[in-house]
Amino acid sequence: MTEALIEHVNLTVTDIERSARLLESLCGWRVRWRGPSQMGGETIHVGSDAAYLAVYSDGRNHSGQRKGRPLNHVGLLVADLDAAEEVVYAHGLLPFGHDDYQPGRRFYFFDWDGIEFEVVSYAPPQKASS
Repeated sequence: MTEALIEHVNLTVTDIERSARLLESLCGWRVRWRGPSQMGGETIHVGSDAAYLAVYSDGRNHSGQRKGRPLNHVGLLVADLDAAEEVVYAHGLLPFGHDDYQPGRRFYFFDWDGIEFEVVSYAPPQKASS
């Protein structure tokens, strides 16, 4: 049997435009597809050629979802953790839970709907030049 890969994850959000912009700037992804959902509402697929996050909205307010019910968090691997944190701040979100343990450095943040993201980098921290 061959090893499986995650092809996509579908997240329900309040504002798909806002969520898509965050994912594009945080991950360097692009909008792969957008259109009406089979269940009503609209979906935007944001990702790379290999995988994506589908952000779906039915027009209702989904803010304040409880962490861990049923989703704990979405992990995103980035090359530059410090640059990623700047993007999170620029979108008005608050990083927390900074840590450094194998296999890499990380921080977390909640989006506007209460979805928690873990942003991790396996690259060593950038040293400030003197």
